[in-house]
Amino acid sequence: MAISLYDVSVGSMLQTVGAVSAFVEKGRAWCAEASVNPEEVVETRLASDMFPFRFQLLSVVHHSIHAIEGARAGVFGPPAPMDLDYAGLQAHVADALSRLRALSADEVNALEGRDVVFKLGSSQIPFTAEGFLMSFSLPNLHFHAATAYDILRQKGAPLGKRDYLGALKIRA
Repeated sequence: MAISLYDVSVGSMLQTVGAVSAFVEKGRAWCAEASVNPEEVVETRLASDMFPFRFQLLSVVHHSIHAIEGARAGVFGPPAPMDLDYAGLQAHVADALSRLRALSADEVNALEGRDVVFKLGSSQIPFTAEGFLMSFSLPNLHFHAATAYDILRQKGAPLGKRDYLGALKIRA
């Protein structure tokens, strides 16, 4: 069986962003039950030199749907800062999930072999679309999803490994 760029990129993004959407909702429900202000979670960092929960969720969106858009445009850069509260972040993740679901395999597979440049200040890193998605955006997506999960766990949200894994692609 051949596997396509869509399968390995968007397929993985759907699983991870879907899981993030679900565990962020579970975190919101836990905040309400435990009388924890969700805005306290938004500003939480795992370590003093790491970005807060807000940035982690913005980066999940950035390295999923915005990565596909960047591959389409041929250029990608760091995410723009957004001052969203917990509910706004939750809606941002839900929107990314919806937009990922709307992508067709044909439009993503058509990106294969295209040039993509990651720009950070005056630095530029050249990629092919598949190299960019597989070696840059997907690892970043997983890092930021795991960090958001870890922050919720650190705060006390009742999450487990299954919450992080999301919907598995099991044999029917």
